[in-house]
Amino acid sequence: MSPRATFTRMDQSSRDDWALIVPEAMKMARTLPDRVLAHLRLLDGDFGGFPVDRLTHCLQTATLAHRDGRDEEYVCCALLHDIGDTLGSFNHPDIAAAILKPFVSEENHWMVQQHGIFQGHNFFHHIGLDRDLREQFRGHPHFERTAEFVERYDNPAFDPRAETLPLETFEPMLRRLMARPRQSIYKAAMEAA
Repeated sequence: MSPRATFTRMDQSSRDDWALIVPEAMKMARTLPDRVLAHLRLLDGDFGGFPVDRLTHCLQTATLAHRDGRDEEYVCCALLHDIGDTLGSFNHPDIAAAILKPFVSEENHWMVQQHGIFQGHNFFHHIGLDRDLREQFRGHPHFERTAEFVERYDNPAFDPRAETLPLETFEPMLRRLMARPRQSIYKAAMEAA
C-alpha cells in the first residue's frame, strides 16, 4: 500500500502530504483516456428508442468529422459529444463539455456544451419545446460552428447503414488529446510533478 496523507481536514494538510498526493493524482490522470473509453463503451447497446445505439451515434458523428478532414481535437469532440447520456440524462452536453474542457479550445468546448440546444432545432417542436431555442445564441462567435457541427455531423449520424469506424480508430487520437491539459487550475502542479 502506498503511503497516505494523515490530515482529516484539508486546512490541516501540509506540503509533505501533497508530495504524496500529487504523484498519485498524476497516475490517475494518466489513465483518464482508459476511463473515458470504458465509459463510452457503456453506450453500446443503449438504443433509447433511436435507430442506432448511442455508441454507434457517437462513432458515426466522429467518422463523419474525420472523413471531412477535421482535426483530431474536433474529431474527439464529435466522438465524446454524447458521452454524458448515461450520467446526465437532463444535461448530457454539460457532462461531455466538462470532460473535454481541459483539453480543447474554447470554441470546441462551447460547441459541445451547446450542441443539444442546436440539435433541438431538428426535433424540439415534436416534443412541445421551442425549436428556435438556439436563436438566443445568434451572434455568438461560435454559433455558426455549432450549427455546422449539428448539421454536418450530429444530425445525420443515426443511420444503421452508414459508415461507422470502430472505436479503435479514434483511440489514439483521444489518447493524444488527453495526454496534457491545455487549461486547468492544476496544470502548473501537474507539470512540476
